[in-house]
Amino acid sequence: MAKEFTRAQRVAQEMQKEIAIILQREIKDPRIGMATVSGVELSRDLAYGKVYVTFLNFLDAEHDSEMVKNGIKALNEAAGFIRSLLGKSMRLRVLPELTFSYDSSLVEGMRMSNLVSNVVRDDEKRRVDTDGQEEK
Repeated sequence: MAKEFTRAQRVAQEMQKEIAIILQREIKDPRIGMATVSGVELSRDLAYGKVYVTFLNFLDAEHDSEMVKNGIKALNEAAGFIRSLLGKSMRLRVLPELTFSYDSSLVEGMRMSNLVSNVVRDDEKRRVDTDGQEEK
């Protein structure tokens, strides 16, 4: 029977939880604000990790792209501190070198949802208009 999850995936899942707790409780940088960890990808040897982050207070990414860049820069600058706190909470022989990236999937999902809602609303409006014209 094959393994369903690799060790790297299990460690990444646990690391996602721990980094989220660290960002919530330990990091006080105002450039970061309310950051959520949406995913962690680890290399097979657990030496490198890419942490995907979404900022809840910067959901309009088009308008706040500079704030998002500053938030990612602040997280990358604090990567060593986050890694040291991660080492205290997780017992790993090798702690991965962390890099942070912005995950725009939440913003894109909201944009797509708004587009679909607008199309449905416009379609209903057209349907009401055409029904009203046929009755006259």
